Amino acid sequence: MSGGQDAAGGEGWRANIVLYGALAANIGIAVAKFVAAAITGSSSMLTEGVHSLVDSANQILLLYGQRRARRPADALHPFGYGRELYFWAFIVAILIFAGGAGLSVYEGLAHVREPELLRNPTAAYVVLGIAALLEGMSWGIAVREFDSERGGRRWWESIRRSKDPAGFIVLFEDSAALIGLLLAASGIWASHHYGDPRLDGIASIAIGLVLAGVAVLLAREAKGLLIGESADAAIIDTVWRMLDERPEITAVNHVRTIHTSPEAVFVAISADFADDLPMGRAELLIEELEARMKAALPELTSIYIRPERREDALIQQRPLRR
Repeated sequence: MSGGQDAAGGEGWRANIVLYGALAANIGIAVAKFVAAAITGSSSMLTEGVHSLVDSANQILLLYGQRRARRPADALHPFGYGRELYFWAFIVAILIFAGGAGLSVYEGLAHVREPELLRNPTAAYVVLGIAALLEGMSWGIAVREFDSERGGRRWWESIRRSKDPAGFIVLFEDSAALIGLLLAASGIWASHHYGDPRLDGIASIAIGLVLAGVAVLLAREAKGLLIGESADAAIIDTVWRMLDERPEITAVNHVRTIHTSPEAVFVAISADFADDLPMGRAELLIEELEARMKAALPELTSIYIRPERREDALIQQRPLRR
């Protein structure tokens, strides 16, 4: 097995730990919340049950996307199926918005229009406490795994530059879940304390708005990955330096990269070779460069090096004019 495959397997295993941990927590939490909602008649508790159910479906979709993304390249998809994971990440964002945020706001508005007095709020508090414990454990796993991969970057920068949506989706979902639990507990307490069941519905609406915000952020990140994002600047700098070190290359015209999966990068290079370099020597040089790049950067699964005169490259890069 190559270094790239080993890295991919390791990244996939770590992502699976996060997803399986979140899935196990959410299934148990969803059942408990629905039972508590039936006992208490709480709108926000019902909303939280739907939230956990949607999160469970999301983890299943991401696991399915990871499995589909690992399929080997074929004639129809010569660069593999890695970016299919980004498609399922976008579907997850839509599901959170429609299934989580939409239903939460709808249920909250219905409860505000037709308020129902809460029954036995103690059961809701017990479930919320257990849910907070389980969600906190899942959130801790997601934070630890994401923190181990961010390499000293700031959190938001790491999320923006991450090419593995599974990690930051679970992180966002669990963060929203903890906020939702706090809102649900506040709504139940306020409804019981002030004798106004509409406050529980307002808490449900607030949970929906939190989920809508998370869905928009995830959709934006997934869209960027679907369109195609470049590799990390450190990878591009390393490739550029390797090219600059060769005296046979007089100029590097461009180094363009795109992620074909979270752990795989395609790089296209345009370089001006010395005019007196024989064709046979140029071919050997390209093979040598490709071998060195793959050894130093295992994530470079596809490398294309094109000899191109500097003048011709500048003409092609010049913006079109009327």
